[in-house]
Amino acid sequence: MNIFRSLIGKVWQDPNAAEVVKISSGQLYLVRPGNIRTSRECIYNECMATVRRLPAVEHNFQLVITKVYEDGDQDLLEDEDETDEEKVFLISEELEFRSGETEGEPNFLWRDLYGDVDEFFEFVATGTNAPTRAFFETCMYRAMYERKYKTTADNVQDTELEQFVWHPPAPAKVNPRRKVSKKAEAPIQSSAAAPIVIDEDETPPPNRSQLNDTFMAQMTVLFEQEAELYFWDMEADGFRNDGIVIARIAKQNNADYVYWLTASNDQGMILAHRITSDMNQRFSHKMRSLTWNHMGENNSQSSWLFRFAEEQDFSSAVQIFTQCLWETLHQIPWGKAKAEEQNYVLSANEDVEMADVEDEEEEEEQIATDLDPEEEASDESDVEEDEDDEDAPKAPNTGDRNSQLTVGYKGDRSYVVRGNNIGVFNHSKDHSVKYYATISNITTPKGKGFKPKNVMLHDQDSRMILQNPTDPNSLYSMDIERGKVVEEWKVHDDITVDHIAPDNKFAPTTREQTLVGVSHNSLFRIDPRVSGNKLVDSQYKQYTSKNKFSGVTTTASGKLAVASEKGDIRLFDSIGKNAKTALPPLGDPILGIDVTANGRYIVATTEPYLIFIDTLIGEGRYQGQLGFDRSFPATSKPKPIRLQLKSQHVAYMGNKISFTPARFNLVEGQDENAIVTSSGQFVIAWDLAKVKKGKVDQYEIKKYEDHVVQDNFKFGDDKEIIVALNNNVLAVNKKNLKRPTRQSLAPGFQSHSSIVNSPY
Repeated sequence: MNIFRSLIGKVWQDPNAAEVVKISSGQLYLVRPGNIRTSRECIYNECMATVRRLPAVEHNFQLVITKVYEDGDQDLLEDEDETDEEKVFLISEELEFRSGETEGEPNFLWRDLYGDVDEFFEFVATGTNAPTRAFFETCMYRAMYERKYKTTADNVQDTELEQFVWHPPAPAKVNPRRKVSKKAEAPIQSSAAAPIVIDEDETPPPNRSQLNDTFMAQMTVLFEQEAELYFWDMEADGFRNDGIVIARIAKQNNADYVYWLTASNDQGMILAHRITSDMNQRFSHKMRSLTWNHMGENNSQSSWLFRFAEEQDFSSAVQIFTQCLWETLHQIPWGKAKAEEQNYVLSANEDVEMADVEDEEEEEEQIATDLDPEEEASDESDVEEDEDDEDAPKAPNTGDRNSQLTVGYKGDRSYVVRGNNIGVFNHSKDHSVKYYATISNITTPKGKGFKPKNVMLHDQDSRMILQNPTDPNSLYSMDIERGKVVEEWKVHDDITVDHIAPDNKFAPTTREQTLVGVSHNSLFRIDPRVSGNKLVDSQYKQYTSKNKFSGVTTTASGKLAVASEKGDIRLFDSIGKNAKTALPPLGDPILGIDVTANGRYIVATTEPYLIFIDTLIGEGRYQGQLGFDRSFPATSKPKPIRLQLKSQHVAYMGNKISFTPARFNLVEGQDENAIVTSSGQFVIAWDLAKVKKGKVDQYEIKKYEDHVVQDNFKFGDDKEIIVALNNNVLAVNKKNLKRPTRQSLAPGFQSHSSIVNSPY
């Protein structure tokens, strides 16, 4: 470190030098070891890292990661957009800062103090040489020294900085007679992150109120009321009453938008669960209850319930919990949302009342159990078991796994993408799926191989449109009969094609040549018949804000619904115009979107739940029209209805919910009557007639031995579902999906009672 002493002195001793050191090129990642969804998520693809002096506080420095824009990108931003262009970290030894390498490039890692316990940020310093890397690292250690000792690091010796060099902790010696309870999901501070050790032989046992005091001392309580606490006992198959507790919603001090749901009794804290959308929360106004899930060790799931005695207490819990979750997802204060946006988000927690639907008496909910034993027993009768699980022919194993499914409109065929191959499957008369052929080694017309990112059938199933992840500005047209990509359609030199959809819902059954394209912030028509670039200039609309469009779907008449990663939905009557309706986000990114042929209903998919929306305008001047054609009155916005799984069902399923894009069944000339999706090993279907009547908890499920990649109804059928597993393709009749019970969700259920003793 001595080689940098003179160089550091020039900037360290200059109080006007705000920036001490900078690395101008790199990428920022969020690293989640062991996470089943993604272990390494790119936050900024182009950014720079700076050690910056904190002028207002002496001896304090910040590590600042700033997103870098290409020329012209910033012109697309609107002034009111509060984009996340910079991440700031106070430099301290709690960051556990360290350096290393990623694929030959130097990197720096540090702990995310406000994330889960095992989450880290990683800055990959692309193209940085060894001296620059060492200089940056030295500056980080000097900043830690000044913060710790409140004095200048001008004359500090290298040996004094060694204390800040992170070293892996030595393996702990474990006493087999002692056990450690599971700690909270995220560290509050380094002192509170240590596990509470419980010795089975201790008399008396340790006072749990000490944990309560330590935890709550670092919280600001936003809500506090008595409530009954229930725990879903999977062995008893019902909710177990664990008595009266103090239910709290609390904000973590010195952390941005980190909130906790806790329960305590006279003995101390019983549980502390961080508020996230993975909680699968559900409010029952009839029962004045909040149910939620908590993911524990080994991805095990538990289900919990608060029941409030007074309506006012329940209403306050709904309001405050919703605000906390919204702020967690948006990372901005609730007060910055417009009043109509707040009402829209809160309306997602209201009981469901659909327009133009006959009322039916609802069955009484029960806290003790929501499964009728007699109904469960009868559910097993008169059900045909699928015979295709074991004997269905499979495509040749190429080493890749199935990644996408598209169901044909003509000829009773389905196509499954597997690496750079596409498997072709026939739908046989006995309602099974038979392997037919493989379209091998997908290449561009110039012979360059690629693995399709997305595929769409086109021109009466004679062609398939492929998206190449390495060439986002073009589409590729494959002749299905020849099994060969025959054309490259260059859409635009500067505009990427992130998502595509047919011109209208039934266009693939016709000779219609045009299709719809979406980039991150624009909507346009693509016509392969025009010369040069295929984007139609007269049907192109670019939006100045960072919309992050994530999906597009069309009605039978060609109207469009566009979703975004922010969670909002826009409804258009045509391309090239502003949206007629803009529905604000609940908060979670939308992964896929579908619409009924007549445009009346929309289903949008987020990872933990589906959003069901009725687009009918219920009052005002345009009553009876749809949100695609007219804007909703400010006083009559549609209510977003959350379609989600019951928390006790998720507990049996064992893993977090991760829905695949949901789809309506599609029968030309008939109204849709079902929604199908999947999560993990489960295919899940909702009866649309029941959803319209507000029975959003009534769904059916089938479990497979392998992960479900994607599923969809066979075209023109409301019963047969095509299912692509990791290594197989099957057909299942919707009647073979069962009402969720312990039997159907967890065959051969084994006791997980140990989770009761580790509620954290």
